[in-house]
Amino acid sequence: MHNLSDANDTQLMLRLVNATDKVINVEDAGTTMRFLTAYFSVTHQQKILTGTDRMKERPIGILVDALRLLGVEIVYLEKEGYPSHEIKKFAGQKVNTLRIRGDVSSQYISALMMIAPTLPNGLMLELEGKVGSRPYIEMTASLMKHFGVSSTFVGSTITVPSQKYSPASFTVESDWSATSYWFAFAALAEQATIQLPRLSLQSLQGDSAIVKIMEVLGVKAEMKNDLLVLTKQQHQSSIEWDFTHCPDLAQTVAVVCAAKGIEGHFTGLESLRIKETDRIAALQTELQKINADLIEVDAAHWTLKPSKNLPTNAEFKTYKDHRMAMAFAPLASLMDVEIEEPNVVRKSYPNYWNDMKSFGFDIR
Repeated sequence: MHNLSDANDTQLMLRLVNATDKVINVEDAGTTMRFLTAYFSVTHQQKILTGTDRMKERPIGILVDALRLLGVEIVYLEKEGYPSHEIKKFAGQKVNTLRIRGDVSSQYISALMMIAPTLPNGLMLELEGKVGSRPYIEMTASLMKHFGVSSTFVGSTITVPSQKYSPASFTVESDWSATSYWFAFAALAEQATIQLPRLSLQSLQGDSAIVKIMEVLGVKAEMKNDLLVLTKQQHQSSIEWDFTHCPDLAQTVAVVCAAKGIEGHFTGLESLRIKETDRIAALQTELQKINADLIEVDAAHWTLKPSKNLPTNAEFKTYKDHRMAMAFAPLASLMDVEIEEPNVVRKSYPNYWNDMKSFGFDIR
C-alpha cells in the first residue's frame, strides 16, 4: 500500500483492525466504527465498540439491524440504535438479500459490500429510497475489484457473489476532500496559482465534484505535468448545487459563497445533521459572524445569503469537527481569523496548518 494517509482516522483503522483487545475505542472516527462493526461481526470476533460522546450520538441502527438479519448477535450497551454496542457471535448467514435505506450514509452500504464476498452465499443489497453519496458506493466496488472481487450495481441493487479477496499492490490517490480547501484558498485569494500532486480529474471520489462547483465560484482546475493546477477566473453571482453525493463539501462551499457575495441554493444537506456535529446548525451559527446566513427554506432546501460586509476579524468555533476548522480557515485570505480547537484537523488532515504556513500564512 502506497501513499497511505497520515490522518488520525486512517492510522486508527490500521491499529484497530488487528487489535486483540475486547474493547475497541474508535474515538470520533465514524468510518472506522461502521466498517469495523461489520468486519468484526463476520470474522467471529467478540468485541465491544465504543467512542467519544459525540460518536455515541451518531446512529448505527441501520447497519446493526442489517447485521442482525444476516445472523449476527449484537446488543446495545447504552442507547438503542447508537454505540456503544457489543458483538457477541455470528451464527452463520441466514439471508441472502438485505434491504437498506440509501439516504442516510453510504458507509453502511460500503461496510456490507466489503463483507459480502466472505459470506457463503454472497449478498444482494436492495437500496430503498433516494441513494446518497453514490460515487462512494461505486468507489467501494472499484476498489473491491482491484483486490479480485467482482460485483454489480444496477439501478438500486448491488449484487456481490461469494468469492475470495486477492492481495494486490495499491497506491492511494490524494484526498479530494482535503483538496477542496485549496480550491477555497484559490477562490478567496486576490491572486493564486496552486499546484497539487497525485490527483486525477477522472477520480472516483465523490468530492472531486469540487472542480465543477469551483468553476462557478471562480477557480479553474487543469492538469499540467501530472499536477492539478488551480488558478483564478471570473465567478458567477449565484450557484445551485445538490450535495447528495458530496456532503463533505458543503461547509467549504458555503463559506466561499458567503465571503465572495455569491448566493447559494442548496439541496442534499440532510446527512449533515449526523456528522461529527450538526453541521447545518454549526454553519448557521458561525456564518452569522461574517454577516451571512444559511436559511432552511424547507426540509430539503437551503439558501445561502452571502455577506455584504465582511468584518476585519472573527473567531470561529469548530464543535470538535475537523471540517469546520478547515472550511473557515481560508477566510484568512481576507481577514484575521481565530480557530478554536485547531487540533481537530488531526482527524483527516494533520498537516493542514503547516501547509498553510508553507503558503505564507502567519499562524500562531
